[in-house]
Amino acid sequence: MAIKPLNNKVVAVKQEALTKTKSGILLGEAKEEPAYAVVEAVGPKVENIKKGDKIIYKEFSTTNIKVDDKDYVIVAEEDILATM
Repeated sequence: MAIKPLNNKVVAVKQEALTKTKSGILLGEAKEEPAYAVVEAVGPKVENIKKGDKIIYKEFSTTNIKVDDKDYVIVAEEDILATM
């Protein structure tokens, strides 16, 4: 099932938060740690994000859904903090 976002929304697949750095340092949990996802689809008014981008977004500003055992988030472009 394909999810087609409207306006300035982005649909992305949630990724697990980083728990260890490349050099092996374990990271602690932060209260308001940003979340990570990979973009699956973008709405027609999204200007700076494209499919396949890895994004960092505000966790509390999303709509979470589960489709076919896959966790997705729908987030507005202005709530995306950065791409990787």
